[in-house]
Amino acid sequence: MSTRFVLNETSYFGKGARAELPVEIKKRGFKKVFLVSDKSLVDAGVTAKIEEILKNAEIPYDLYDKIKPNPTIENVTEGVEACKKSEADVIVAVGGGSSIDTAKGVSIVMTNPDRADIKSLNGLSNTVNRGMPVIALPTTAGTAAEVTINYVITDPEAEIKMVCVDPNDIPVLAIIDSELMASMPKGLAAATGMDALTHAVEGYITKAHNEMSDMFHMKAIKMIFKYLPAAVNDKNEEAIEMMGMAQYIAGMGFSNVGLGIVHSMAHQLGAVYDTPHGIANAMLLPTVMRFNGAVCADRFREILINIGRPDAANLNDQDVINTFVWMISELSKSVGITTTIKDYGVKEEDFEMLADKAMIDPCKPGNPREVSKEEFIELFRQAM
Repeated sequence: MSTRFVLNETSYFGKGARAELPVEIKKRGFKKVFLVSDKSLVDAGVTAKIEEILKNAEIPYDLYDKIKPNPTIENVTEGVEACKKSEADVIVAVGGGSSIDTAKGVSIVMTNPDRADIKSLNGLSNTVNRGMPVIALPTTAGTAAEVTINYVITDPEAEIKMVCVDPNDIPVLAIIDSELMASMPKGLAAATGMDALTHAVEGYITKAHNEMSDMFHMKAIKMIFKYLPAAVNDKNEEAIEMMGMAQYIAGMGFSNVGLGIVHSMAHQLGAVYDTPHGIANAMLLPTVMRFNGAVCADRFREILINIGRPDAANLNDQDVINTFVWMISELSKSVGITTTIKDYGVKEEDFEMLADKAMIDPCKPGNPREVSKEEFIELFRQAM
């Protein structure tokens, strides 16, 4: 049986790497940029750093910034219309997962107009045509949207997050410039960092994991435990740069082997309560890992040894599970995430509705342990 791995063509890493953008645009023969970003980054002057580069290189562009956190179908459809009007031939996405995911959605609809309803892209999209070229410049160290074949769009009417899986959406170029990430507020840096950890941990234990994905995920886990606190609490330049690389490495893995029920549950918190995705993952990760420990304590043991706990080799399975869950919780607390899902408006009477939605989430099948609706309800209860 074969195993498929999809990775993007080219990536640049390092402080100031955005200087490569005009070189690559011209080398690839692109004439006009459709610049996708969000209003908060525009207001913070982050998007202006890219605009300045484009202006200096005399590359024309149009800016689209009507994007909200947890982007919606409307954000994509409005983006498609703006892109058509622009008559650009390349999309440059500047931002976190919201901006890059919106850009991917626009990219796909631009070349697959029969999927303009957006809803039909949920799950395995099976589009025919490669999307309009996307160049991604992440400003957060968490989602790895610049290297994955996934994008997530909220359907407000159905109150679900659609996980669209499509190799045709992967950016042709990723530029991971730590200077663009340095402006992240502490809370955002913490949330996106825990999102990256969730990607790496879930990818390491997912049913479809393999030797290649294990290599990516284990390295990412080690880097995140090492660098996240300094990146968040000290704004350490090296730590920020290493977090940018760690989340990218995790993305190369999970994009190809999938995730698990932390994401199945977190997607519902984002869709129903607009909970920031990284925060949702951080709040749910310890609870779900305790649940999954029943079938993957050996995988947890390997992680613990890799992150500086050689004594885990001699611990029994229950102690391994307890230690791993404790280390995740302590890392989350160390970067200031101490909330529970109750703090985001979740009520006990919502559990059944949330469980129903989690049961049909595209990330559920990858979880190493089977989970029932009743078990989802109990997991939400434990996360309160």
